[in-house]
Amino acid sequence: MSDKSLPYLPADDSQRMALHNEIHTRPSATFKLPSLIVYVAVLNAGVSMSDECAHLQLLPGHQDLDVVKMKGNFLQLQCQGYKVIWERHTEFTRYTVVQALPSHAGWGSQLPELSSHVATGNAWLSRIPGKTITAIHLAMLNEGMDDDDAFFKAKQWLGEGTVIGSKMGRTADNRSHSHLMTNLRIGSDGFERILVLASPQTSENRSGRIAQRLLELETYRIMSLLSLPVAKQLGAKLAQTEIQLVEITKRLEKKIDSDEVLLNDLAGLSAEVESITAENSYRFSAAVAYDGIVRERISEMREQPLSGIQTVGEFMQRRLAPAMATVNATSERLAALAQRLSRASALLRTRVDIATEAHNQELLEKLTKGQALQLRLQSTVEGLSIAAISYYVVSLILYLGKAMESAGVNINPEMLAGFSTPVVLFVSWKLIQRIHRSLKEL
Repeated sequence: MSDKSLPYLPADDSQRMALHNEIHTRPSATFKLPSLIVYVAVLNAGVSMSDECAHLQLLPGHQDLDVVKMKGNFLQLQCQGYKVIWERHTEFTRYTVVQALPSHAGWGSQLPELSSHVATGNAWLSRIPGKTITAIHLAMLNEGMDDDDAFFKAKQWLGEGTVIGSKMGRTADNRSHSHLMTNLRIGSDGFERILVLASPQTSENRSGRIAQRLLELETYRIMSLLSLPVAKQLGAKLAQTEIQLVEITKRLEKKIDSDEVLLNDLAGLSAEVESITAENSYRFSAAVAYDGIVRERISEMREQPLSGIQTVGEFMQRRLAPAMATVNATSERLAALAQRLSRASALLRTRVDIATEAHNQELLEKLTKGQALQLRLQSTVEGLSIAAISYYVVSLILYLGKAMESAGVNINPEMLAGFSTPVVLFVSWKLIQRIHRSLKEL
């Protein structure tokens, strides 16, 4: 939008439109019931957007798709008889195929086979670039749970496993708008099964929101659990590092080793802990974020219990909460270990600083003694210098007196030398003092 088209406002900030449209970037799909949603989420590490674009181009009628159209990380591609939704996230990419429910998979059918009936074809689905993290068959039917054998029919459709479920949401007449049933088991085809029985009055928009909420709930649950194996693996490593830190602290307390050896050991241990932190901090932070989204999606479902079975929220939190507690405890343990290492290093540095100051004090005292000795030696040298200079000057005066006596001058050389000796000593002393002051000024 150009500035000229906004006559009532100042010029737009460069980010205004992008930030405003962020809320509209991933709209829920709309579809009529009954429908089957085939959903696959893959980890996209090492998978470029060009790879995903090439795969989407294999869909009928979308050969001209280019990467530019995928910059928003969201696409809804309409094909004949079905719709494909592509969403790319930081760590994973979601592919959702919305299609009509196969005729043999209706209400009352017994574990209907669904994988071979995906609208895109099995070949396209199996070649999605990336590693599968979640795969779901979500069937949404216009059926109720009022008949007596509804629970039995749902269990028959889902297959083996403990069934969990709930009533979801509330309509204007204070009734739930849909019923959710699942066993959260991965079948022989690699897919989980979720069954939603919605009232005939359920709109296309509400159907899309229900499906999106359930698919995101299961995806983010798995993504949050990616950190659990990391936390378990780090447990033994952190225990070993803590033992090493305790041993170093004891050696520091009892002064068993030199400060240099202790400092090297602490530096090595700190580097190891810092490396572990740098390698896993993102994984732990992501787990907290994903777990928050799971809780949010459960809250949005507004579940009400069905007689005799657990709600999805209760089941997930009973399984998910201990796992996340393990992850959070490991993250906090790693942070606490880093702080303890920092305190131990600071303590050792303080001891080294105190020892250095004491050593410097000893050096200063030795230097002071050396300067006093040097001053005493200098005084001795000055005295010797005065005597030597006076001796040579008096000798010269004596020789001069003898020369004058030989020349006929009536003079006693010894008396001349004797009278001049005090004067020579005084002059020599004054001269050496002046030289000494000049050297000090330099």
